[in-house]
Amino acid sequence: MFAKPGKLSRKIVGMLMVFLIIATTAIGLTLVISWQLEGVAAAINDGGSQRMRTYRIGHLMARGLESQAPGETLMRAIEEELKRFDKVLRDLQLGDPARPLAAPRNPDVQKRLWEVEQTWGEFIRPLVRDYLVGNTQQRAMALDSFDNELEPFVGRIDDLVLAMENSYASDTNLLRTVQAVLVVMAVLGTFILIRFFVSLIIVPVGKLHAGMRRMSANDLTVRVPVRSDDELGNLAHGFNQMAEHLQNVYGTLEERVEAETRRLAERNRELSILYSVTAFLSEPAPLDDLCSGFLEQIKSALGADAGAVRLYEPITQKLHLMTSDGLSEEFIAREAELNCGECLCGEVVQSGLPAAFDTAHPPAGMKLRTCIREGFGTATAFSIVYDRQQLGVFNIYFRRPQAISDQEMRLLDTLGHHLGVAIENQRLKSREKELAISEERNLLAQELHDSIAQGLAFLNIQVQLLQDSLKKNRLEEAMQTAGQLREGVQESYDDVRELLVHFRTRMDQADLDAAINAALEKFEGQTGIETEFDRIGSAPPLQSTDEIQIMHIVQESLSNIRKHASATRVRITVSRVRGNLEIVVEDNGQGFDPETEPKLLSDRHVGLKIMRERAHRIGGEWNIASKPGEGTRVVFKLPRETRETS
Repeated sequence: MFAKPGKLSRKIVGMLMVFLIIATTAIGLTLVISWQLEGVAAAINDGGSQRMRTYRIGHLMARGLESQAPGETLMRAIEEELKRFDKVLRDLQLGDPARPLAAPRNPDVQKRLWEVEQTWGEFIRPLVRDYLVGNTQQRAMALDSFDNELEPFVGRIDDLVLAMENSYASDTNLLRTVQAVLVVMAVLGTFILIRFFVSLIIVPVGKLHAGMRRMSANDLTVRVPVRSDDELGNLAHGFNQMAEHLQNVYGTLEERVEAETRRLAERNRELSILYSVTAFLSEPAPLDDLCSGFLEQIKSALGADAGAVRLYEPITQKLHLMTSDGLSEEFIAREAELNCGECLCGEVVQSGLPAAFDTAHPPAGMKLRTCIREGFGTATAFSIVYDRQQLGVFNIYFRRPQAISDQEMRLLDTLGHHLGVAIENQRLKSREKELAISEERNLLAQELHDSIAQGLAFLNIQVQLLQDSLKKNRLEEAMQTAGQLREGVQESYDDVRELLVHFRTRMDQADLDAAINAALEKFEGQTGIETEFDRIGSAPPLQSTDEIQIMHIVQESLSNIRKHASATRVRITVSRVRGNLEIVVEDNGQGFDPETEPKLLSDRHVGLKIMRERAHRIGGEWNIASKPGEGTRVVFKLPRETRETS
């Protein structure tokens, strides 16, 4: 799309169009005159040839009369001259654009042309025709009459040619006059255009350029005159507006810099408060210390006189005062517990919006009696929120009325969200510990059930058999049962010792490999079974909790080998390839068939089940492969992706 032309554009285009029309008209006029001159020159040439042609006709007629019998060639020549004379007259009268040829259209030329045509048609041409068709006597008479009319006729042709030459001279003078006028107009037009462009463009642009130089030299008082309402006038007006704006900006630059410096200082202060508080909240601490430290940080940063942190109990819908600083015992006693919707804090819990009020002019319906009695001038309350869930509020109090800016309100509201995250993290950690304890208790119960509980049940049966043998005075059976009891007690004792070893396991060694190697050495010393330990590759250490679970799996595998495998050699391979961890425990014992011996995977023998649960707990995979007489192979895998996410 084209922009709408302005006044300056219209002036320039209009001026150029005027000069274009004038120049085109003058050039067209000169072309017309030159074309007419060319036609008149051809007409003068043809008119002059008519005189020669008239004399030629007379000469041919005289020759034919002298020969007494003119030949066909002579007669044909006379006939051709007649036709040529007629054609030239017709061309002089009508014109011939192809040559071009055109006789002047002024009255004098037209009159003399008419006289030549009349004389030719009435006298000369009939005499020639009589000569052509007559006998010798008639030819002589025609020739005499032709000779008598010849000079007057040629005189008329001379007059016609002279009239056309006069017209040609007049047109030539006119052409020269038009050309001179055109030159004068070109000079005047150039001068007018120069003055026009100087006045409308060059001078205003020069003033704008001078103004720009002065502005570049820090002269912001410069203004350029606005003398028109065209594009350059608008440009000058815009320049003046820009200069005025720059002058105003420069005049208030120091104030703006000072204000921006204050704003940056305030922003840095807010960032410093936010950083220090979040850094404190990221450190592990009990809930009481967390809230007290948070309150101390806020008070110190804002210069507050007192503060409090209250936690919300959704079941009772009450706010409990968790910690406070700078509050009297009476205040703490009165507001140790608040109902939701009561006072300032209860309103904030219900609305979720921060609040800051002047206690001398509280909002309608808002009761701040305790704050007023305590002597505070300003009371504030901000939500403690986690995932859109209200966890409580914290208060900041000032003895004197204190204006809380919008930035400070947003900062305190943000800090309330950070405190909510920290409180929820503490709760999650507590729940995680409780869950870990519960899981360990379940594992303990499973292992006790699988080992000691079954052993005690066996001992209970043996005691009953012993009592029965003693009642029946079967001493041999009683002694045999007593031996079985002794073996059962020893086995239960060994199970208890092994469980104690499992429960006391800590990663005190340098790494997992050292812990596995130490467990193998202890296993070999207790059982006499030959052990072998291989390490393949390397990788960063695991988390201590993951290593403990892996050690439990290894110890449970060694315990099963001791109890059931009847092996003479045990080999453990720890492979770390491309970040993946794989631990293989192999023995050359008697093995078993999991399909034909499902009891090994039943609730009564939950050792294998416990290993599988431990592996799944840390994101690993556990498998067992065994065949009767071919030993057993236990494989634990921990993929790299699981290690990175954990």
